Amino acid sequence: MGEQVSLDEVVQASKVNGDTSDGGDTGAWRASDGRVPGRRGRATRRRLLDQTAAMLRGRSYRDVTVIEIARAAGTSPATFYQYFADVEAAVLVLADGLVADAEALAKTVGEAWAGRSDYEAALDVVDAFVAFWDRHRPVLRVVELAAAEGDHRFRRARARVLDGVAAELAAVTRSEQGVDAATGAGVLVTMLANVAAQGDDPDVRTALGRHVYWGVTGETPPVPA
Repeated sequence: MGEQVSLDEVVQASKVNGDTSDGGDTGAWRASDGRVPGRRGRATRRRLLDQTAAMLRGRSYRDVTVIEIARAAGTSPATFYQYFADVEAAVLVLADGLVADAEALAKTVGEAWAGRSDYEAALDVVDAFVAFWDRHRPVLRVVELAAAEGDHRFRRARARVLDGVAAELAAVTRSEQGVDAATGAGVLVTMLANVAAQGDDPDVRTALGRHVYWGVTGETPPVPA
């Protein structure tokens, strides 16, 4: 998970040496004072991340403060700053933690087209994407908003999470469409992300499935049963 990617800004701000996860390699990241945290330090960091994620579920990330996160985690703001430069840095670590699940989503997207109709595959892609979004909605909402506002740290985080999905869609896109497959796949992923952020609806599922079908095959979608 965290071993596969890095967050330049979090590395610089929090003195992390490459790994921004809570993985088993305890020497891969350090606190701001340069120490390698022990078991208690890793547990504190995990609590801070968990409380950050919990607060994002019902509030704008701009309304979440370091003091609130630290208090909810049973520690102090000074301890928070040992691990993260600010709230945004903690959110970026949470976003990095989605990479493994995003890779599983990309695999599902790539395998959906084997041995079944293209329209069924398109609906499966929609279902898998929306389910992924629902699992991680609080963090992805912040990533999408900050990326749209031009924050390059969150743009890179978004790319790490979603580029694999776009690559799998590009791989199954019919080359004879006359549109660059990677560009078309990127448009489909952006559409899926924007609509998934609004919630789930059966009619929306059908509409998304038809758009994915058309984007991949270049053909008019079948009339829904």
